[in-house]
Amino acid sequence: MKEIEELFLPENVRYTEMHEWTRDDGDNVTIGIDDYAQDQLGDIVFVELPEIGATFEKGEEFGTLESVKAVSEIYMPVSGEIIAINEALEEAPELINSAPYNDGWIIEVKPNDPDEINTLMSSSEYLEMLKGEE
Repeated sequence: MKEIEELFLPENVRYTEMHEWTRDDGDNVTIGIDDYAQDQLGDIVFVELPEIGATFEKGEEFGTLESVKAVSEIYMPVSGEIIAINEALEEAPELINSAPYNDGWIIEVKPNDPDEINTLMSSSEYLEMLKGEE
């Protein structure tokens, strides 16, 4: 497992306490799990994705990840409607491990309130939270 200093935590995304990331892409947001979460889970072997058109409130479970170690829930960082899922994960769930912020994105959402993303942590705030968990 990586040391906290080795984690890749881009500054152009916002983070949750449950280790999801959210990137503002204009009208929509892209969501995935961060480098810390994928590292803790180990090799991801299966992803359960929601249906396009489904709506979720912030904090609701929208899917699960199965790794060689455990099954983990994924939670909505912002309220909104699922407008896209990363279908590549059905055949290659390991993309979450190799590129969590790029090819390993999980869903794209049309947020109910675009300002809700501003309530999430910056990379520096998230890093401070992780250091507190050690």
